Amino acid sequence: MAGRIDLDKPRYDQSTYWGRAQHYFEVTDPRTILASNAELDAAKNLLDLYREKKEPAGTTEEQVWHAKKLYDSAFHPQTGEKNFFAGRMSCQVPGNMLITGAMMVWYRSNPAQILLQWANQSFNAIVNYTNRNASSNITNEMLAQAYFLATGSSCVVAVGLNKMIARSPTLSKGIIGRFVPLIAVASANCVNIPLMRQVELKEGIMVADKDGNELGKSKNAAVAAVSQVIPSRVLMAVPSMGLTPVVMA
Repeated sequence: MAGRIDLDKPRYDQSTYWGRAQHYFEVTDPRTILASNAELDAAKNLLDLYREKKEPAGTTEEQVWHAKKLYDSAFHPQTGEKNFFAGRMSCQVPGNMLITGAMMVWYRSNPAQILLQWANQSFNAIVNYTNRNASSNITNEMLAQAYFLATGSSCVVAVGLNKMIARSPTLSKGIIGRFVPLIAVASANCVNIPLMRQVELKEGIMVADKDGNELGKSKNAAVAAVSQVIPSRVLMAVPSMGLTPVVMA
């Protein structure tokens, strides 16, 4: 190889939008969830050897990058543990497609909405737990609190809106009912995210200078981060749950 790859840095330039987009295309590539345990272990082993400069002769850069892609998709970056497949970022697209599709089809059914809102929050809880900050002091009790309150809020909103729409002849004939799943999911995010990040909000998050030197913890930075994540999570659902009703109508 012409030069050594820095395995601690992404493959693509993170100072550009396209570089960041390429990075997240790889992180969320659903094809990586099809990799077997043997393939994942082989990728980890190759990276371990590469860090020690003991990789097999003839190993190419592309092989190293592919191994890094598989490793990053399946192993926790802090603990090094293999993540449960449903909690991997590569499972986000197919997992959310199934749940969202079902929500949009059975939007009028309260039992279906309760079941699907529960499934959605359970899926989110798995993802949040799998990709948790290993150094965070958040407890299992806090995670359970966030899970049950988010699930409860989404179910209450979904059922309440459906009943309100059913009582109105005007609303029941329109497409407003198709937006119930989106509103329910948005309400759950407003509850779930602050609760999931309550430790950071109370204690602050570590901030660093441009050279990576840690300066200390900041509560203001934590508040800013959470206040940006909530609308971004809501907006992420808009293309599939906000535009679909218009198309289906």
